[in-house]
Amino acid sequence: MDPVHVEFAANLRRHRRRLGLSQEALAELCDLHRTEISLLERRKRSPRLETIANLARGLQLSSVCDLLEAQA
Repeated sequence: MDPVHVEFAANLRRHRRRLGLSQEALAELCDLHRTEISLLERRKRSPRLETIANLARGLQLSSVCDLLEAQA
């Protein structure tokens, strides 16, 4: 699997948990379905650019890059 997808999925889950949000709560904040969050976190679906931007806003991130960057 592409390393970008792996990093995105891990970052999505990490930031969601940091805020104490369930998949359902994050989905509501981002106007997505809960299953979409689940599929993204499990690397079963690639996100569209619009979805990445919505997730970054819902997760209160300063940049969409926070969802794409490799963690040390």
